Amino acid sequence: MNLPRDTLLEGSSDPDGLQGLIDLATEVLRTWQPAWSTFLEAPLQEEALERLGSLSELRWQRQGGHPGAERCRLLCCRVDDGSLEPLPIQGLRIEGNFLFDPLSPNDLRAALVDMGAMPNELGDIWVRGDRGGQALCSPECADRLNGQSGRVREVEILCESVAIDALQLPPQRAPRILSSVEASCRVDAIASAGFGLSRAKVVSQIKAGRLRLNWQAVRQASRELHVGDRLQLQDRGQLEVLSMSRTKRERWRVEMRRT
Repeated sequence: MNLPRDTLLEGSSDPDGLQGLIDLATEVLRTWQPAWSTFLEAPLQEEALERLGSLSELRWQRQGGHPGAERCRLLCCRVDDGSLEPLPIQGLRIEGNFLFDPLSPNDLRAALVDMGAMPNELGDIWVRGDRGGQALCSPECADRLNGQSGRVREVEILCESVAIDALQLPPQRAPRILSSVEASCRVDAIASAGFGLSRAKVVSQIKAGRLRLNWQAVRQASRELHVGDRLQLQDRGQLEVLSMSRTKRERWRVEMRRT
């Protein structure tokens, strides 16, 4: 089966990333063997599942190592393949004393890359208080980093490969439907209502690069949101705009789903 490559790539927001997944699908069709992608960013996952999920001879499965994972690997296999494929994801503990040096997941990600990890070998990373963090990565990456030390600024870190069930995974939030009446549909107004933060705090999160709109960094607090838009705030989950309607007083009634 020859895949309609040009049609699948037309208008893609990430043609290079999608091209790699089309190559993966082609190989699965040729060899009849299931195959995993590397870790992918959320926008590429969603686009790939939307564009490639309709291919009649293939099925896709998304796995990130924990429910709600943002960075995931995609398993591609034939629809009639009933075999169970082992999940190629390993846990990683990253120990360090950050009592006097606040830490972010991006700090840890950069440090792991400096230590020899490839960016596409790394899944979700989260901070565990002031003692370092934890991560999900490929088994090969975990083996390479196990027992290795590195640095985040002036703090030494030590990596240990562990099973996923030995990690303290990020807590999962039960979905909640929220409703709020706002003077506008600005990012700062809706994020404030949905995440339960002051608008000043939302603006500070934007400046720190912690708030994203549809997985892209928010640059302006005044940007208008629309139905279907999703806000992601580091450590506070995701907010999806479900509906917007005008009130009699010319304000906006906004219904949101927070996860």
